[in-house]
Amino acid sequence: MQKGNQQYCTTGTTFTYNSCDKQGQATQGGYSEKIVVDENYVLRIPDGLPLDAAAPLLCAGITLYSPLKHWQAGPGKKVAIIGLGGLGHMGVKIGHALGAEISVLSQSLKKEADGKRMGAHDYFATSDESTFTKLKNHFDLIINTVSSDLDWNKYLGLANIDGSMVLLGVPEKPVPMGAFPLISGRRSLAGSMIGGIAETQEMLDFCGLHNIPAEIETIPIQKVNEAYDRILKSDVRYRFVIDMASLK
Repeated sequence: MQKGNQQYCTTGTTFTYNSCDKQGQATQGGYSEKIVVDENYVLRIPDGLPLDAAAPLLCAGITLYSPLKHWQAGPGKKVAIIGLGGLGHMGVKIGHALGAEISVLSQSLKKEADGKRMGAHDYFATSDESTFTKLKNHFDLIINTVSSDLDWNKYLGLANIDGSMVLLGVPEKPVPMGAFPLISGRRSLAGSMIGGIAETQEMLDFCGLHNIPAEIETIPIQKVNEAYDRILKSDVRYRFVIDMASLK
């Protein structure tokens, strides 16, 4: 990255943003005008997927596909997705296509119609304490897409014997965690981030085969500040995509 007339390269790895390329210039990711890519790191977008709705699959799509595949979500498996946002909605779509029974755990029921349209079998409000009683020991897999400070102990209680809860979101503060919810049901608490090139291509092909785009709202670059304010108000369903043609 650059500071004044000096360049600071602190790692040998070249990251997408604010990193250093081989010429010592700052990388700018999707805002770059030109980019040279090694063919081993190029992905093919299936013909049936619109490019704008496919773009978020390279983030939200693979972030959900990877744990769903790793923990073998499929027919006969009961899977809960915590949060129906930019990440969670892809978990519902992909999990449904894999054949799992998908439930959404959300603060309220305001997105219930959306969740069921995307493939959710059930939709529960976590603001209703009876949800945690009704669903105790119910799920084989729980995927937490939320970055807020949830009580992980309560949600682990929803996992069945040998069930797992996988964390995708990163809370701002450390979350207190007790041992009893883990040892009482031989449950597992795990984490997942994203996938490699091969798995990302596998995800894209899967989404192309099952016609799974991301839910997007396309905006011109001139409204990016307005979009940011809407993100702070949680007024996004479910991903913003900037129309790069608006830059011209």
